[in-house]
Amino acid sequence: MGIHVIKMPDIGEGIAEVELVAWHVEVGQTIKEDQPLADVMTDKAAVEIPSPVTGKVIELGGRIGEMMAVGSELIRLEVEGDGNLKAAAPVRETKVATAPVAAAAPAKPVADVPAEPPVQPAAHRAPAKPRRDEPAAQPRAALAPGERPLASPAVRQRAWDMGIELRYVRGTGEAGRILHEDLDAYARTGGGSARGAQPRGYNERHDETDVPVIGLRRAIARKMQEAKRRIPHFSYVEEIDVTELESLRTERNRRHGDTRGKLTPLPLLIRAMVIALRDFPQINARFDDEAGVVTRYGAVHMGVATQTDGGLTVPVLRHAEARDVWSISAEIARLADAVRANRAHRDELSGSTITISSLGALGGIVSTPVINHPEVGIVGVNRIVERPMIRDGAIVARKMMNLSSSFDHRVVDGADAAEFIQAVRAVLERPALLFVE
Repeated sequence: MGIHVIKMPDIGEGIAEVELVAWHVEVGQTIKEDQPLADVMTDKAAVEIPSPVTGKVIELGGRIGEMMAVGSELIRLEVEGDGNLKAAAPVRETKVATAPVAAAAPAKPVADVPAEPPVQPAAHRAPAKPRRDEPAAQPRAALAPGERPLASPAVRQRAWDMGIELRYVRGTGEAGRILHEDLDAYARTGGGSARGAQPRGYNERHDETDVPVIGLRRAIARKMQEAKRRIPHFSYVEEIDVTELESLRTERNRRHGDTRGKLTPLPLLIRAMVIALRDFPQINARFDDEAGVVTRYGAVHMGVATQTDGGLTVPVLRHAEARDVWSISAEIARLADAVRANRAHRDELSGSTITISSLGALGGIVSTPVINHPEVGIVGVNRIVERPMIRDGAIVARKMMNLSSSFDHRVVDGADAAEFIQAVRAVLERPALLFVE
């Protein structure tokens, strides 16, 4: 048997170090060639590192959240044959930087982080299930603070009702999983409500949880901070009567929904922005403040802020100016599926010229969206509500929606921003214009 050391590969783009955000293997596990070892995060992408060989893991080279230099030791494997270290080489407890080692197989991109504001990795991975040829895990002792106990949602709910903190419960299930009978045993020994704790909602809580800001969440924080630091934002809010727009959307869906797909308000809003931007090229732009150059674009590459399990990501709807509302709708759906499944490519997550952000029914009545640096404008969509309005002297029910937008005051004047939003409003309140050229 020999020792094979895998180095952190060169991801490209001149990157000197990456952040380790997830391990897919653990010490003692036997892995196969091309099996994923770990995920690392660069400034622009989450990248999956595969194994170039088959072997048994004997040492991991870093901790979750650690910045690792390209070329540093990622992992050590015990392999058949000589490996790339001498078989007699001792297994160290610290990293080896001088031994001749082989680089990992080419890195596989998993999900890019947009160049401008975008799996929230957990601080601790759950213990892996034992292999079939291994004995079942013995009951675990109380967990260290911050370590998440293994338990089903039903067990967690019951523990909360009983006033029991799961980290003090000894789990007897597979891999230390806490079972219902473990809760009963803990209560019988004086834990939880069995010792007279008050009902759920009245128990004192003293737990604290430290959540490391790493991986995608760290990238989001950095991009947002950079945008707010460099860009003097100003916001403009306007309400829009979308009653006719919603009627038209309903009619289009009834007529074409089965063949072209159902329309949401978002593709209609994007089309309205495309039409309005024809007269406001200074808003469909990117500002290189270091070079002092504003680049205005004829193409509208629309960033579509998308919430994922890991945080905010901004895939790019390219050439929105050349698409009808059904094409826009289909592309939005495709991009959203790609980012939520971590399958988006780097060029699908960078290069936007203006961004739209919508929380749908959760959109509130007003917001102050952060500009997607180095763009100069972002349009935020608030929820649609039906409320009484006065029209021709009569009180009538109308569907109203606010647009809350932010602009870079260094290059966009307030009057230009207001006129742009009013142009968007004019199209949305006369929705037939969306289909007229």
